Amino acid sequence: MTRKLFISLSLATCLVLGSLALAADTDSNLDGVRARISGLFDVIEPENVNKSPIDGWYKIQKGSIIAYVSEDGRYLLQGDLIDLDNGVNLTDISRDEARREVMARVSDDEVISFAPSDVKYTVTVFTDVGCTYCRRLHSQIDEYLAHGIEVRYLLYPRNGPASREWNTSEEVWCATDRNGALTAAKLDRKFETSACDASIIQDHYVLGQEIGLSGTPAIVLEDGTLIGGYVPADALSQQLEQKIAQASR
Repeated sequence: MTRKLFISLSLATCLVLGSLALAADTDSNLDGVRARISGLFDVIEPENVNKSPIDGWYKIQKGSIIAYVSEDGRYLLQGDLIDLDNGVNLTDISRDEARREVMARVSDDEVISFAPSDVKYTVTVFTDVGCTYCRRLHSQIDEYLAHGIEVRYLLYPRNGPASREWNTSEEVWCATDRNGALTAAKLDRKFETSACDASIIQDHYVLGQEIGLSGTPAIVLEDGTLIGGYVPADALSQQLEQKIAQASR
């Protein structure tokens, strides 16, 4: 073996061993941070802490709730991480991906759907039977349908389990005609209902918290984008068309 070849092989071996040592050290750091964070916060599991795009920081993600922690586990940062070179909000991308995954698990029999004969778009709306803008949105449901928008409702009583809206939401879910009952509830009209297992209202409520709701109505698009508040049918249709155009580029 020539001296030159020996030196090259030695250098390559050192680089490989150095990389393995670095990886082991990084994994050790991550394991330590996971243990510390999951120990400090009951709702965080070790697998919720992973590498981030920033050297020296890890990302904590529980659903659409995202924060960052320094690699020594000492500093916690909440806020948006923005790639200035590319003009991209990396935290928003992570939130949207999380919402998309969560909403994909919601089956058709877990929602109250108002669908046109020809569905062009599908949105999921967290609604409170008593909120003013939720009622305004629903009063224009025919306009959304005319734009080919299917509206999948999840019941989200903002004031929690002890509220009148929670009880009404349970009654809506237990009605034989849920669509008619929801419309009647938003108009403060009586509707026929019966006793049933209405635990799904709790599921909807937890789901809303998981994806980061701050109020109702809240519209979740198929790509996971969250729109807080009422959006008229025309404006929503335009946003959905723009989403499709951007995705096809």
